[in-house]
Amino acid sequence: MYRSSQLRSFLDKKAAQYNRPAFIKDDPVCIPHLFTGKQDIEISGLFAAVFAWGNRTTIINKTRELMKLMDDAPYDFCLHHSADDLKKLLAFRHRTFNATDLLYFIAFLKHHYGAHTSLEPAFLRAPAGDADRFMETSLIHFHEYFFSLEDAPARTKKHISTPYKGSTCKRLNMYLRWMVRRDKQGVDFGIWKKIHPAQLICPIDLHVARVAKHFGLLQRNQLNWQAAVELTACLRTLDAADPVKYDFALFGLGVMEKYR
Repeated sequence: MYRSSQLRSFLDKKAAQYNRPAFIKDDPVCIPHLFTGKQDIEISGLFAAVFAWGNRTTIINKTRELMKLMDDAPYDFCLHHSADDLKKLLAFRHRTFNATDLLYFIAFLKHHYGAHTSLEPAFLRAPAGDADRFMETSLIHFHEYFFSLEDAPARTKKHISTPYKGSTCKRLNMYLRWMVRRDKQGVDFGIWKKIHPAQLICPIDLHVARVAKHFGLLQRNQLNWQAAVELTACLRTLDAADPVKYDFALFGLGVMEKYR
């Protein structure tokens, strides 16, 4: 077991190793990096995060395929598509995500951006206060809001996770990291200003959990929302202002280095 100062030093070095531009090209975050407009970054990033399970190359290729179907202008496509534009999406598939899901996502995005200039307000219905509870409430609200349109397909709900059902919400937490974290390393965008890096919850999967347990950052065996909260609470003891920067370290150790 590392002492906290040793662990902080080690994880800081690992976070710096992976939190750099060279990380981008092989990670789903490369998709929003194809764009410069805020809304294009938000929309392409959301799809990249939602698709992010399984092989990373496949995730990147399928998201790029979707962006091309949207004429590499996802914001304009979502707001101004025609019925004929939607027809070319009907053959799109990524694992269990199909055309029914895609058409609903586009309907929601058109609805939301009809009233807002950013997707950030969709996550801003939680009261100020405890950081863990803030994000839990925000993600529960986002799920409810996302599926508030009439005739939302029941099958599509599995693609937007919620703490209400105990999910770790790994992909949404990763998306929020991309949008919220602000540093000069060039990976995360930091284009959202009303959610603070200190409020984020660390994305967690089997690889991250294995490394976290090795270092005594996680005791819980069940991989659920409470595990994500527990891990993040430990990471806040290392850096209260930016605990989720250690996602780079834990992911790199677990996935890239197969650390055990």
